[in-house]
Amino acid sequence: MNAPVPLVEIVRSGFVEGRHHGSVVVLDPHGAVAWSAGAVDVPMLPRSCVKPLQATAMLREGLDIDGELLALACASHSGEPFHIEGVRRLLAQAGLTEDALQTPHDHPLDETERAQRLREGKDREPIAMNCSGKHAAMLATCRANGWDTDSYLDPEHPLQKGIRATLEDLSGVPVETVAVDGCGAPLFSTTLVGMARAFARLASATAGPEHQVADAIRRFPEWVSGTRRDEAALLKAVPGAICKAGAESCYAFALPDGRAVALKVEDGAPRARPVVMAAVLRRLGFTEEPGVDADAVARTGEHILYGGGRPVGELRALV
Repeated sequence: MNAPVPLVEIVRSGFVEGRHHGSVVVLDPHGAVAWSAGAVDVPMLPRSCVKPLQATAMLREGLDIDGELLALACASHSGEPFHIEGVRRLLAQAGLTEDALQTPHDHPLDETERAQRLREGKDREPIAMNCSGKHAAMLATCRANGWDTDSYLDPEHPLQKGIRATLEDLSGVPVETVAVDGCGAPLFSTTLVGMARAFARLASATAGPEHQVADAIRRFPEWVSGTRRDEAALLKAVPGAICKAGAESCYAFALPDGRAVALKVEDGAPRARPVVMAAVLRRLGFTEEPGVDADAVARTGEHILYGGGRPVGELRALV
């Protein structure tokens, strides 16, 4: 069994003070492994990278949404006003209110939005939690099928069984572990190869739920993340791409021709995630292709270290 490898150096004043280890896999247009480093065929928890696949499952189960609301169903949203309004719209279309959400009470993921809510004296709310779009879509799927909405997070609920089946279908990897995600939803294991394969299936689809999800992500990048997020910047910089990040420093990316990347930083440090992705895309020549904004891709992977209020170092990719 391969083990995670060093992916990023922490360089301060020219001194390497630490490293982030992890694993990364790249698939070619035919689904074969073109390059990998670390442990890419062992079970892992994909965290929020799985949301586009969960949304695909919901469409397969009869959910009827599209556009920005479908993008929001795939989101770890920032909690900006349009995100909150979108969740309320999605619930209202299903005849529900935010009281039906079983997301934890939370402040917005985005620091600016969180600070604004604190200045206004607002408390934590389930709708402000970054997974509320996914949960609203789950509830709407239950309503579309006449399923119970109180138990929608039970792994044995028809909704969750459908999500598990879709993940196994798209990834080609059987679920080995069922965990609980940070939002309380069931979290099914896969592998990095499986995650890359699933994203390739979405990105290369020309019809059906897979294409609907990929199209929503491409057209509404701010709804999948937020206006100030590196994921949205990457989607805008690479025409036709889809991508999604997750907790514990997971990241998946795919192009319409079927090429895909999936990675995980072992210690879960979010700062290392975009650094690795930008380096992998550059290494493989993706940034040299027509229409790609190479400078914008590079900026998503910049992480400057400060000392005394001035730049003194950086995170430096080793891939």
